Amino acid sequence: MTSMLKTTLLLGAMTGLIMLIGGVIGGHGGLAIAFIIAIAMNFFSYWFSDKMVLRAYGAQPLEPANAPELYGIVNELATSAGIPTPKLYLIDSDTPNAFATGRNPKHAAVAVTRGIMRICTREELKGVLGHELSHVINRDILTSSIAATLAGVVMMLATWARWAAIFGGFGGRDENDRGGFLELILMAVLAPLAATMIQLAISRTREYQADASGARLAHNPLLLANALRKLEAANERMPLTDASPATAHLFIVNPLSGEGMMRLFSTHPPIEERIRRLEQMAHHAG
Repeated sequence: MTSMLKTTLLLGAMTGLIMLIGGVIGGHGGLAIAFIIAIAMNFFSYWFSDKMVLRAYGAQPLEPANAPELYGIVNELATSAGIPTPKLYLIDSDTPNAFATGRNPKHAAVAVTRGIMRICTREELKGVLGHELSHVINRDILTSSIAATLAGVVMMLATWARWAAIFGGFGGRDENDRGGFLELILMAVLAPLAATMIQLAISRTREYQADASGARLAHNPLLLANALRKLEAANERMPLTDASPATAHLFIVNPLSGEGMMRLFSTHPPIEERIRRLEQMAHHAG
């Protein structure tokens, strides 16, 4: 409930940011158009994102005969969670990682790399797959789609704010109420940064939630904690070469390389903190 409340508040903050930009630019007609465009784009993304991302990483359907152990784990977890068994896909990469996609449990897919099947034990894979199924159960794809919609609106309005600064606004408000040049420029620069930070906060919140619910689904938080240690170390040595920043948030660990400032803009919480929380769960359960 705390995670859901935080996500709701963050989405509310994004909406408030949109209204603020609209107020600075002046006029509500353009704001309505921006909403319609962004929602249409993300509606398409929501319905077809699973096919798009699987195709982007060259994921191929994984047959039960070729991965009986993996299917056995997924069947066990899906049955325990009371959801249909998702389709499994294989990404031909030695970098160990995994992600889930699909708009709901009936249309879910889980993709794993060849690398994760090599370095993780059966129990560690159970922890990883519990995390991924939790993303599906928690409707995180819907949440990220809404966040992307609102962030897209902010980016559009920030561009409009730059043009408004040049041409003196788009009308629709009294001269005294319209944002001035400096106000519009600041909004154009700071609003996208604020939207990005809010979107990252939402993504990190959902990761913590999936860790917790996935650990409960697997009945042992340490399974996931052990897997995260292995995956983080392996991805630091060998980042996923085809990974895109647009889809990095889907993976269980950040597939992109980067240190310093890149950590600030990471879609994933620090691995150390994720492991600490999981170990704390195990301690309290014990």
